[in-house]
Amino acid sequence: MGENLQSRVRLRPVDLARPHGLSTQAVRNYEEAGILPAAERTGSGYRTYTPLHARALGTFLSLLPGHGHRTATGIMRAVNRGAADEALLLIDESHAQLLDDRRTLRAVESALRDLGPEVTGSGPLESPACTDNPTDVSADTPTGTFIGPLARRLSLRPATLRKWEAAGLVRPRRDPLTGYRVYGEADVRDARLVHQLRRGGYLLEQIAPLIAQVRAAGGLESLEAALGDWHSRLAARGRALLSGAAELDAYLLEREAPDAAYVQGLSTPDAASPRAAS
Repeated sequence: MGENLQSRVRLRPVDLARPHGLSTQAVRNYEEAGILPAAERTGSGYRTYTPLHARALGTFLSLLPGHGHRTATGIMRAVNRGAADEALLLIDESHAQLLDDRRTLRAVESALRDLGPEVTGSGPLESPACTDNPTDVSADTPTGTFIGPLARRLSLRPATLRKWEAAGLVRPRRDPLTGYRVYGEADVRDARLVHQLRRGGYLLEQIAPLIAQVRAAGGLESLEAALGDWHSRLAARGRALLSGAAELDAYLLEREAPDAAYVQGLSTPDAASPRAAS
C-alpha cells in the first residue's frame, strides 16, 4: 500500500480480537489463512496491524453467517490477493445456492399440497398384492405392500420403482423368506412424493435432497411443522448475504483508497489515536 495515514496507526492482535470476543491466537490464525492481509513486524518480531486489518476481520465475520466458513475464507483470500472477480464469483454461487434452496422449499410445499391427506395414512394399500415376479400373487404383509400394488396405485411400471430405489429415493426392505421387496408406510410416502415431484418436472438428482429433508424431519407431518422455520432460516441467510456484501464493499473501497477511508473513520472511538505495538 505504501506509506499512508492508515499505516501509521499500529494495532496489536488484542486490539483486533477484543471487539469481537476473539482470542489473539484466532487473529493470528486468520492472518495465516489469508483472511487478513499479512501483518508487518516490528524489529522485535511482533505483529502490527492497521485499521485495514480491523476492517478485514469485521468483513470476514460478517460474511460467515451467509456464506459459511469455507466460502467466506475463499472470498477474503481472493480479495486480499487482488482477485476481486474470483471473490464476486463465490458470492454469486452463494446467492445461486440460496435461490436453489428457496425453489426446493417451494417444491416441497407444492408437493405437500398436491399429495393430500391420505399420504400419511397407515396400513397396506388396497390393491391386490403382487410381487417382483408378475406371475406370482400373494397377500400383503401386515407391515407393508409389494411392488405390484404400489406401482398400480401410482400408475407406474415396477421398473420405475426399482429405478427410484437404485437412486436411493425409496428404500423398501426385503422379505426374509421370499426376498421380495416390501414397502412400508414411509416407503409409500416417499414413493408418492417422488412421483409428484417427477410429475412437476424435477430430476431424480433434484428430488434426492427433498426426500432427505422429509426423512430428517421424521415424515411429512413433521416436515410441514418445520416449513415455517425453514422459511425463517432462508430469510436470515438472505439478510446475512446482504450484510456481508455491504461490509465487503466497504473493505474493497478501503483497500482502494485507504487514506480517504481512514480519515472518514477518524470520528470512530478506536480510530482516533495510534496504539503502540506489542
